Parts: sequence; structure tokens; C-alpha cells
Amino acid sequence: MSQKKILNSTEIHIILHRLACQLIENHNDFSNTVLIGLQPRGVFLAERLTAILKDDYGIKNIKSGALDITFYRDDFRRREEPLEANSTQINFEIEGKNTVFIDDVLFSGRSIRAGLSAIQSFGRPSKIELLVLIDRRFSRDLPIQPDYLGRQIDVINNEKVVVNWKEKNGKDAIYLIKND
Repeated sequence: MSQKKILNSTEIHIILHRLACQLIENHNDFSNTVLIGLQPRGVFLAERLTAILKDDYGIKNIKSGALDITFYRDDFRRREEPLEANSTQINFEIEGKNTVFIDDVLFSGRSIRAGLSAIQSFGRPSKIELLVLIDRRFSRDLPIQPDYLGRQIDVINNEKVVVNWKEKNGKDAIYLIKND
């Protein structure tokens, strides 16, 4: 197994600020917008973006939450190991809001499709957008494309993109791992 660093912490920092600025351009004061991190790994990105928007850009009233999609996935019964559900933390109205789904890596599109199904339990958003840090361009099974994109990477099927967050892994870095 070989590992190649795609992005270091400085590059990730720059991308996160660019994504935050793009969100501000489209959602102004966020009065009608909510940010939803898809469990488990999209939550780290959503929390980081929320902190940047509040601390660096002075946006005060951002509603941010986490959505568990475990049992909405179309492949959850096909896995060998038992699945462990994550928590959903949405303590605000979704109905009629602009909703931005946030995930770390867009691979097949199945997580996003599951998120679209899961969010309906909380109301009907007026619009749903997708923000991803990494888009694995050649791996899509479903016709899903991001509205906000950190970096697009051409990855073949025997390669994997791994996003490390300092909150969980000790440092920010993104790796391309190839199974030899």
C-alpha cells in the first residue's frame, strides 16, 4: 500500500476559507440558510466552516447541525460488519430553508442520496446545495455534482482518498492511498 499526500494543512486552510467566502457570496447573513454535516466525516468539515464563518467573517447566527444517514443508505444491509449509527443533531427548522449538505469526499454519490432521503424527516427545505472538500470525479454512480468544491481529484477505483482532521487525527492532511 502506497500513500501520497495530496493536500497539507496550509492548503486545506486556504481551501476552507475560499469555501467560506463562496458560502457568504451566496447566502449573505445566513438568515435563511442552514449547514448540515453528513455523519460521520462531513461533520468535521461543517464544524470547521461554521467556526471560520463566525470567527473570521463575523457571521453570528449560523445554524449548523449533523445528519446521520446510516440507515438511509442503499447498501447498509450489504455490509459484513454491523453498522453503528451516529447521532443526528438538528435543533432548528429545516422547512423552507436553504440547506447546504457538507461532506468531506464525494465518491459514488450514495451518501448524498441517503442525505436527501434522511432530511425529509425534518421538513422540506426550499433548496439543497452540496459542499464537498474533495470530488473523486471518475467514481460517480449517481448524477450528483457539488455546488461548492474544494478540490477535484482524478482517482481510479483501487485508490482511496483519506481526509485527516486535526480534531480526530492530530493534523490536517489529505492522502491518496493506493492498494498495490
